[in-house]
Amino acid sequence: MGIRVPLLALLAAGLALVALTGCGNSVPKGAVAKVGDTAISKPMFDHWLAAAARQQASGQPGQPPGQTVVPDPPNFTNCIAAKERLPVPKGAARPSATQLRAQCKQQYTGLRDQTMQFLISAQWLTQEAKAKGVTATDAQVRRAFEQQKKQAFPKQKDYLKFLRTSGRTEADLLYQVKLSVLTNELQAKIVQNKGTVSNAAISDYYNKNKSRFAQPESRDLEVVLTKKVDDANKAVAELKKGTAFKDVVKKYSVDSASKSQGGKLPGVTRGTQEKAFDTAIFSAKKGQLQGPVKTQFGYYVFEVTKITTATQQSLAQATDTIRNLLKSQSQQTALNNFVKDFQKRYRDKTVCAKGFTTSQCSNGPNPQSSTQGAQGTGGPSGAPPTRGGTTPATPQGAPGGVPGTPQGAPGSVPPSGGAAPQGGAPPGAGGAAPQGGAPPGATPGGP
Repeated sequence: MGIRVPLLALLAAGLALVALTGCGNSVPKGAVAKVGDTAISKPMFDHWLAAAARQQASGQPGQPPGQTVVPDPPNFTNCIAAKERLPVPKGAARPSATQLRAQCKQQYTGLRDQTMQFLISAQWLTQEAKAKGVTATDAQVRRAFEQQKKQAFPKQKDYLKFLRTSGRTEADLLYQVKLSVLTNELQAKIVQNKGTVSNAAISDYYNKNKSRFAQPESRDLEVVLTKKVDDANKAVAELKKGTAFKDVVKKYSVDSASKSQGGKLPGVTRGTQEKAFDTAIFSAKKGQLQGPVKTQFGYYVFEVTKITTATQQSLAQATDTIRNLLKSQSQQTALNNFVKDFQKRYRDKTVCAKGFTTSQCSNGPNPQSSTQGAQGTGGPSGAPPTRGGTTPATPQGAPGGVPGTPQGAPGSVPPSGGAAPQGGAPPGAGGAAPQGGAPPGATPGGP
């Protein structure tokens, strides 16, 4: 079902481009950044910048397929020439060379920052995974890759087309899957033994939050709302004669929401309606016609058709829910603490070359003032977003989509857990990167 080259052989092909090793605090020649003693090479950066540019171009109208031009600083000669060849919308003025250069510069800056942020993040996690003894076997990676490939590309020709248009190889995708496996393994290690919850803690939570385990009384209604009191009285008269509620609603009601349901208004709880109407609802007896009730919206005529009494879950009934909640909170605290320490430790030992700095570099902008990074998704601080801006879109479900953040990156709890901390750990980790380095990550299965 496609190319089945051993993973290690695929990865070995790119070893020469992955990283340079050097000592001291300066960035070695031929590199764009250094994390500890490991440098991120310029060929690595160029490879993923080009891939990101191709993905971005694939979603732009008028872009000739297979003719993507990567923004080329500092003069952007090729980029400007490519933009000059693009069609101009009818009635619009053709941009000047100065305007096109500004567009190319903006495009390059966005792609550069996204690519740098990922490559640094991937190196951070590579080193952290190694330090914690986290690994991903070739069998694990291949199995996950084949599953995702089958979901994303049922037809082999679609998969081959994706490789051609994205500028990436199967080795790149396999490596991206490996990053996802490693991030999940690292995350699991961080929260290991953090999910034990005592019965005393469960009981204490229940006693302090009893109202959260209660269901208030609710009432189902049939209702007519009119603007004039005369219409409300006519509605009452017809209902008393035995006219079907839905027919009276159709004739008199001005409330489109309940009118479309034949006047039915189910599950009303105390305090959710206008005060006068609310009081009337919860004072009424089941099956008795009520109204007109004057409110700021008009005149209500209604009947309570069902009353569901209030309920309170017992401690025994709520125990499993509370246990899972407290377990998630405990795991999330462990992840939050990890992320805070992780980001500081690795930023302190990350140095970037001039022209390649991001908020993840110790010599870059202050991360507190940076607007980069995934917000509330468990993504890394400074990781490329998965949509919008200059980020290239990845086919839905594509294995190892670029760029983005692997699902389950450290900084978010496992699927049974709670919300991920804002600004989680970076995507990607482990092993040697193929074809010039680790892809600006995304989980297998696409963003």
